[in-house]
Amino acid sequence: MKVWAFALLLALGALTLPGAGAPVDPLIARGKYLVAFGSCNDCHTPGWRESDGTIPAVRWMTGSRLGYRGPWGTSYPKNVRREFASIRESDWLFMVRTRGGHWPMVWHDLRNLKIDDQRAIYRFVRSLGPRGVPAPADLPPSREPSTQYIWIVPH
Repeated sequence: MKVWAFALLLALGALTLPGAGAPVDPLIARGKYLVAFGSCNDCHTPGWRESDGTIPAVRWMTGSRLGYRGPWGTSYPKNVRREFASIRESDWLFMVRTRGGHWPMVWHDLRNLKIDDQRAIYRFVRSLGPRGVPAPADLPPSREPSTQYIWIVPH
C-alpha cells in the first residue's frame, strides 16, 4: 500500500495501529465539519462569534443564555450536548424530519441534508460528551426575559 493511502486510511479511522483501540467513526469528523460550516456554533456555543471562531471543539454546543425574541416569544439555543447524551440517534433523526421551530433554528435546512450528514452531526456532538447546564426555557410572547436577548422583528 502506498504511504499516502495508508496515511489517509489511518486519518479517516479505517485503520488502527496496534494498541490504538477501535477505529474512529468517520462520521464524527464529517459532523464536526458540518457543525462548523452550518453555523451551529453561532448560537449554540457561547462566545463563538466574539472569538472569531477560535473556541476549541471541547467547548462547542453547550447552549446559550442569549435569547432570540420575536412575535413567537423568546427562544434559547439548547445545550445540544446534554440533549444528545439523553436521546438515541433515531430520536434525533425523527426530530430533524418532524420538528419546526422559531427563528433562528433552521430545522428546514437540516431536513435537506442527506441522512448520513444528519447522523454525522449527531455522532460528532454526542462524541463531545455532556457538558454545561441546560439553556433557559423558552418564553411566551407575554413574558419579558430576564436574560439578554436579540430582538427580531421584521420592519
